[in-house]
Amino acid sequence: MTAEPEPRAGLSAPPAELSASPAWLASQRRQFWLRALRGWDVAFYLMVVIAAVALVLDTRGPALAAVLALLAALTAAYAAVGHRAARTGDRRLALVYVVLLVVVTVVIVRISPIGSILLFVAYSQIWFFSESRRAGVVASVLLTVGITVATVAHEGPDSANLPEALAQGALALAFAVLLGLWITEVAEQSEERAELLARLGDAQAELGRTHHAAGVAAERERMAREIHDTLAQGFTSIVMLAQTAASDVRRGEPERAAERMALVEQTARDNLAEARALVAAFAPVGLDGATLGQALGRLAARFEQETGVQVEVVLPDDATEQAIGRDREVILLRAAQEALANVRRHADARHVQLVLVGDPDGTRHGSIALEVVDDGRGIDPAAAEGFGLRGMRERVTSGGGELAVSGGAAGGTRVRVSLPAEARQPEHRNPEPREGTS
Repeated sequence: MTAEPEPRAGLSAPPAELSASPAWLASQRRQFWLRALRGWDVAFYLMVVIAAVALVLDTRGPALAAVLALLAALTAAYAAVGHRAARTGDRRLALVYVVLLVVVTVVIVRISPIGSILLFVAYSQIWFFSESRRAGVVASVLLTVGITVATVAHEGPDSANLPEALAQGALALAFAVLLGLWITEVAEQSEERAELLARLGDAQAELGRTHHAAGVAAERERMAREIHDTLAQGFTSIVMLAQTAASDVRRGEPERAAERMALVEQTARDNLAEARALVAAFAPVGLDGATLGQALGRLAARFEQETGVQVEVVLPDDATEQAIGRDREVILLRAAQEALANVRRHADARHVQLVLVGDPDGTRHGSIALEVVDDGRGIDPAAAEGFGLRGMRERVTSGGGELAVSGGAAGGTRVRVSLPAEARQPEHRNPEPREGTS
């Protein structure tokens, strides 16, 4: 039976590596093995019945009773020993059964040569129960020699059929050995394929888990960027406006406080709309029914109202703006929102320019860029990127573009987002969060 990896017989016991396979594959192979074993049971009992009928028709007297008794003994041995060995993979039981099979078959042929019909089941079961190629060849040789000797003894050593008996024995042995080796090779290849399938199943399952985890992480990161670029900035505006309104009330300026509170209400409404759009996976509210230029204009106007910082929007011709495409509009609008949020938090600027740059010379038809330039305190080149700036870079990179942050010509900070005519799909990266300027 199959109990050692190399060498193995073809259809011995259930494979030893079965327990190391995935549970579902082990179950499938176990079911296949049980079905195959039932087939071997049917084949054995059918051949025993055929042999019994042939012996009854060919044998008379006490010899008939003897061969039938031997057949009954062989059947009982298979049921009690052979079948159990096949189910459990017990080597000793398999060896005992093979010895009984060879002895009983040889004795039956010695009594009645018609019993050689049992060779069909005997040779196949030898290879079925043998634990290695060598064991299968040895058992086949012993059975063939025994059958040949029994046939010669039955006919007599001086019989004219002696050469024929020897030739038939040699042919039977050659056929049995070649067939057994071929079956063994096929079975071993099947086991190798089953093992490869098991490993492939493990690899696919692991790959599926990895892809799922990566997808979950990417979606979480995307949601974090969206919340940071929309809701978080809106709430920041609400907090600052509420603080300013409270200061206006303390200074006795209720009209200015009322204006601030109106802005608080409008910003809260916009935040609510952004939250609904985010849940429904819509485009940004600012782009709903508007061009990018109009969305940038509204963004600049609100920023001026909230901070008092003058914001100038410079747009290209209408044809260039209309050719941008909605996906790239979203990237540019989010970049403008994040850049202005950084101006609010860090720049201490008095003037900001939002410049949308098309492709005037036609060398890169369809490309577009957005520049956000302020006259504030500038940015420290050694400062680490915070979540907001890193999220902006990843969003731009996902659209095949580039983000450049540098000092302005007259001080301050210059943020430039460049998008190509056709978005590329770069390899996704999830850098570790770093503390620093957002």
